[in-house]
Amino acid sequence: METNSCNQLFIYSSLRKGFHEKAFNYLSHYFTFVSAAKVKGELRISNGIPVALPSIENLFIEGELYKLNKEDDFSYVFGQLDDYEGLITTAEEKPLYRREIVTVYKPGGGETNAWIYWYAGDLTAEPQIESFDAFTSGK
Repeated sequence: METNSCNQLFIYSSLRKGFHEKAFNYLSHYFTFVSAAKVKGELRISNGIPVALPSIENLFIEGELYKLNKEDDFSYVFGQLDDYEGLITTAEEKPLYRREIVTVYKPGGGETNAWIYWYAGDLTAEPQIESFDAFTSGK
């Protein structure tokens, strides 16, 4: 059973509330919304969808912070999310994402740690976008 002292998750794209993604129902069953938040990183386009990449520059990704409701559910819940995000692969496949703990910046100056799913590929040649919301509204 995988356990970790970090039981929070940072969401930056279509799994956020209000986007009505089917997987959000799963997320909202096991997690509770904490607040809007941001992490250091950048969004780029991969196959027509925004994905997150870590950044050493002073760039931030806006999103939402969630807390796991029950610590005993950690292995099951994150196993399901890992599968959804393409981390569970066959020997011939490369994972699409990797899950890491990052510093999350909360409104008003607070900081905490949370898991994020970073895109695992190289997208340096792809366009950077300002935010997921700007991408979905066609800006």
